[in-house]
Amino acid sequence: MADGGIEHGGTGHRARLRQRLAEGGGDALLDHELIEYLLALAIPRRDTKPLAKMLLHHFGGIGGLLTADWQALARMPGMGDTSVAAIKIVQAAALRLLKAEVADQPVLSSWQALLDYLRADMAFLTVERVRVLHLNSRNMLIRDEHMGDGSIDQAAIYTREVIRRAMDLGSASLILVHNHPSGAPDPSRQDIEITRQIAEAGKRLDIAVHDHIIIGRDGYRSMRAMGLL
Repeated sequence: MADGGIEHGGTGHRARLRQRLAEGGGDALLDHELIEYLLALAIPRRDTKPLAKMLLHHFGGIGGLLTADWQALARMPGMGDTSVAAIKIVQAAALRLLKAEVADQPVLSSWQALLDYLRADMAFLTVERVRVLHLNSRNMLIRDEHMGDGSIDQAAIYTREVIRRAMDLGSASLILVHNHPSGAPDPSRQDIEITRQIAEAGKRLDIAVHDHIIIGRDGYRSMRAMGLL
């Protein structure tokens, strides 16, 4: 039964998890124990350990679980709106924390914070997502714009739309971002070509393209660092 169940004898077990969390922080609990305890708050009358293990196995770990969309989580046996909301609120809080690290200082001097934020948000998506980070003349983030989602293996980035939006926002520079659901972040020939087209169009209007970052489960690639931009 989703978000329900009967009383069980796990009260002492949960108390021990809570005590370990209080004394040792998150590192004191295994991934399945973190999810188990989180779900126990949403489903207090049920043994949530089997559900936690099943979710982690199905979504390929804690990263895939937290970034799974609402509908995918809701389709899982035993998951109702309350338990899905518990998973998604943790993701939202984590992303809010990571994004704050990026928003409060120049992006180019907080590069690792930016990568941490982007990887947490995009590495485990099942479709390609295109984003454009718009920066002002001090390299502060003024807009993190979701440009669209593609199929499982491609997403269209239109040069004209990117440059027009940059002009509307008064952007001094851009960072292009997209993910590869396959896991491997290496740029394709199409990725390289469209990046160079956008960089060339931006140059004519004094809008710099700092980088194009590709995110995957296996890591990330920076086209600037690869000498492709």
